[in-house]
Amino acid sequence: MQMLMSFLLRISYICRKELLTSLKDPATKALLVFPVLIQSVLFGYAATYDLDNVPYACIDQSRSKTSADFLAKLDGTGVFYRVQTLTNASNIAQSIDSDAALMVISIGPDFESKLAMGAAAPVQVITDGRNTMTSAVALGYINDIVAELNAERSGGPPMITIEPIAWYNPNLTTRWSFLPGIIATMSLIQVLMHAGLSVAREREQGTFDQLLVAPLSPLEILIGKAVPPLLIGLLQSTFVLLVCMFWFNIPMNGSVVTLYLTLFIFTISCIGIGLSISAISASMQQVMVYSFVLLMPMILLSGLATPVRNMPEALQILTYANPMRFAIESVRRIYLEGSGVIDIAHNFLPMLAVAVVTLPLAAWLFRNKLV
Repeated sequence: MQMLMSFLLRISYICRKELLTSLKDPATKALLVFPVLIQSVLFGYAATYDLDNVPYACIDQSRSKTSADFLAKLDGTGVFYRVQTLTNASNIAQSIDSDAALMVISIGPDFESKLAMGAAAPVQVITDGRNTMTSAVALGYINDIVAELNAERSGGPPMITIEPIAWYNPNLTTRWSFLPGIIATMSLIQVLMHAGLSVAREREQGTFDQLLVAPLSPLEILIGKAVPPLLIGLLQSTFVLLVCMFWFNIPMNGSVVTLYLTLFIFTISCIGIGLSISAISASMQQVMVYSFVLLMPMILLSGLATPVRNMPEALQILTYANPMRFAIESVRRIYLEGSGVIDIAHNFLPMLAVAVVTLPLAAWLFRNKLV
């Protein structure tokens, strides 16, 4: 028993020493608190499928009392709000493609007459199939409203029916919206890790001093460190693209050239972030910690799993500093919609802005360390 007590006492001393070492180090304390706090807040606010507001456009060709009552019920929920009143069906594509409306409600000219004859009167609900979960949730809300309206009319069999149509994803298959986003996500993870570890690995392996005496300028070293992660990132994205097209048979509607132009710009911005992390890190362990702290918020605030419009306004503003948001939006539009360069050119600017800031920062950090 005495030997056991002595054994436990020695272990308690070691545990106490390790706890004091961890808790008294300011850097360690920050890593114990801030990542957990940030990720808890982001998961609570950003990772949600709840819809507080659903922007919609409508085409009311009936202009009857019943159609007006239906639209009034939508507007009175506090969830649906009308952003556009369209005059013809040719404007539907622009409303959904521009993300101005999550759905378009189309009521035909014979809506009231069908109800008067006791026939089913369909209401077309055209949703954005790129966001499968939110489309399904919004359709559920509308079905509840239609059921309530039918009950108020006569209490008999339902007369108003919903005809859902999902653009770019007819069956609302989650895989169709998720996997194209993974094309950019894999590029982010691979590039950030490889670019981040490049200089830290040199320090730990003892080859960093060779860079100091090599006949290379900091710019040449920066370019040499950037090209391999760029190639690796594009290769990983290509692999995911092939899986999407030939394994899961998700049809690609856009241009491969436009897709790779988007991935190239996005990868350059990720390389700038990774090289900046690498330049300020003293070890590969620090790179891993910094990368992990950055990766989770970037993925959560990208719109990969939950749409940006579901997030609080403050977080929506924060997403403008996240190049992954614009990469995923662009890749999805190219892959599912067939959008061209002109259609997604506005998404290039935030990604280029990140690259313009981070690449010179990395070069400056290299210059101060190598010169």
